[in-house]
Amino acid sequence: MIRVLFVCLGNICRSPMAEAVFRRLIDEEGMSEKVLVDSAGIGHWHIGKIPHKGTREILDEHDISYSGMTARQVEPADWDRYDYIIALDQQNLSDLKAIREKNGVEVRLFMDFVDGDESKDVPDPYFTGNFDYVYELIHSGCQRLVNHIKNKNFKEES
Repeated sequence: MIRVLFVCLGNICRSPMAEAVFRRLIDEEGMSEKVLVDSAGIGHWHIGKIPHKGTREILDEHDISYSGMTARQVEPADWDRYDYIIALDQQNLSDLKAIREKNGVEVRLFMDFVDGDESKDVPDPYFTGNFDYVYELIHSGCQRLVNHIKNKNFKEES
């Protein structure tokens, strides 16, 4: 089982959107039994809250479920639970590394998986309001991450 954790600041906009989109894509690839996905936030402000209204609206528009998702905070034990920890911006990546680093866990910047965009950050729609653009980035990056995981971990099964 491969385990993936998406991380943003508060775990109500970007990371739950990435979790929901990624879950849909691994489902479509028939990898649901092989890949587990979750999301968390650096901060504690929204623990227990459902995704932001803008995130819910864009996911509803694309018929992607976010059922049962609630915000939680990253904890040091996540490095023992996950194979991939994906930060949605450079500050999140820096914060994650300050919490803990562990060999064998791939801690990456989400935008490393988005082709053709020079930005290193997925903009936070909590502040920008641009949920459509964020969805486009997340969908593109999640598709490439699915392919990366499939090629790296399940190549022999293809």
